[in-house]
Amino acid sequence: MLNIQQQVPLLKYNTLALPSTAEYFCKVASDNELQEALAWARKKQLPITLLGGGSNVVLASDLAGLVIHIAIPGIELVSEPNQAEKIIRVGAGEDWHQLVLHTLKQGWYGLENLSLIPGLAGAAPIQNIGAYGVELSDRFHSLEAIKLSSGEAITMTLDDCQFGYRDSFFKGLGRDQYVITAVNLKLSAKANLCLEYPALRQYLETKTLAGVTPPAITPKLVSDAVCAIRRSKLPDPTEIANAGSFFKNPVISSEQLETLKQKYPNLVNYEQAGGRKKLAAGWLVEQAGWKGITSSGVGVHDHQALVLVNYHGTGKDLLSLAGDIQASVLDKFGVSLEIEPRVYCK
Repeated sequence: MLNIQQQVPLLKYNTLALPSTAEYFCKVASDNELQEALAWARKKQLPITLLGGGSNVVLASDLAGLVIHIAIPGIELVSEPNQAEKIIRVGAGEDWHQLVLHTLKQGWYGLENLSLIPGLAGAAPIQNIGAYGVELSDRFHSLEAIKLSSGEAITMTLDDCQFGYRDSFFKGLGRDQYVITAVNLKLSAKANLCLEYPALRQYLETKTLAGVTPPAITPKLVSDAVCAIRRSKLPDPTEIANAGSFFKNPVISSEQLETLKQKYPNLVNYEQAGGRKKLAAGWLVEQAGWKGITSSGVGVHDHQALVLVNYHGTGKDLLSLAGDIQASVLDKFGVSLEIEPRVYCK
């Protein structure tokens, strides 16, 4: 039965451990409970905020209205279009990394490069999560969602979702219009490894599998390598409160890159479609002198400048620091940094 509570602290519902309180709060574990919660909020004309794992949000204020924590479970094989292809249906409340490990055990491959990404499955399409050469859109089949305003259940295809780099329909025209209840992924019974990402390839060649021929590299070994790399670079949010990468890697023109490289020959960059170049936001932040800096209970991680951490500060403290970093990088490089997590601020 749906349990709606009042004045609920959200400290444990966001990995930055920022102090925030929900005016009303409920946890939903089924489509029926979700529909009931939405109907309750519509009847009272309350705004709705959806929370999953809280790994990609900055709570810089209390949240008015109803906060719905999505906890809808389930992982199932729904179809086999051919002998190799497997389409699986995943409840929005499933932990993403545990999902990856489950698919590997089942012999359903394709998610290994996305290992150890924090958060729940339902949030993955919103952000179009990606890592080490693979994005969710590469493995996406469709999703199931409910329209917040009416309770209408719909199915959305790859084209409907309008995926881009850490972007989707749900961050644009569809923002705050839908709640994702399940994601359908297109995986394979045959390993088709993606090893092009430089850091992953280097790790596999020099640290874990030195002397092992490529056919011996399995999806499980790729997953293990990705986990090892991520753990070496990113702090565990259960130990140091953080939301992972705080800024998107900016994409610039090749002309702007050449201009910057005249002054900064070691500028880290990656090829993108259409001849554009992606810069490493963490490198820019570090070169601007912010690595390891602390201020007002928040700071920049001392090993990874792309990660902002919270020791005992507030959301406003964190956003103030982020703003100073953005201004500094813009002044030094002429490049604008965009905050990656969703910001909730009055």
